[in-house]
Amino acid sequence: MDTLINKDNILAVMRQGRTRAESTDWFRVAVGLYYLANLMTKETIDFKTVDREFNRFIYHTIGGGHTITSVLQFMSGKDVLPVVQSERFMTAFTSTCTDVPPDSIPFLLELNLGVAKNISKLEVEGPVHDWLEAQKRARETREEGTAGEGI
Repeated sequence: MDTLINKDNILAVMRQGRTRAESTDWFRVAVGLYYLANLMTKETIDFKTVDREFNRFIYHTIGGGHTITSVLQFMSGKDVLPVVQSERFMTAFTSTCTDVPPDSIPFLLELNLGVAKNISKLEVEGPVHDWLEAQKRARETREEGTAGEGI
């Protein structure tokens, strides 16, 4: 676990939540983003070992009944949106968890939805998918504006 993420950084983000519920949600999203970001490697991943370490960290931090699977499920539902749309969370996360570039967050959430789709065999629709599509359109609009400016 320590080689994959810095526990202190995630806990620092969690501590900036104003309520217990907000702190728990911020923890889930921070852990989930780290987990997903660490999947982007050419190295072989021993998921059994990695998941065990993440699950141990999650259990020790927010208690029983929470696992990396439940974190990823949370991140594919509408409850993730208030977190990733929160300026306070984004400021805390990007300043503390510098290993995960903020520009990669929509990609990581889309990756998570894709995995959920493959597992469930259901179409990915809903608020998170809609938000991701809006993010893509906004990015494309920004890039078109920048490309049109020229030198």
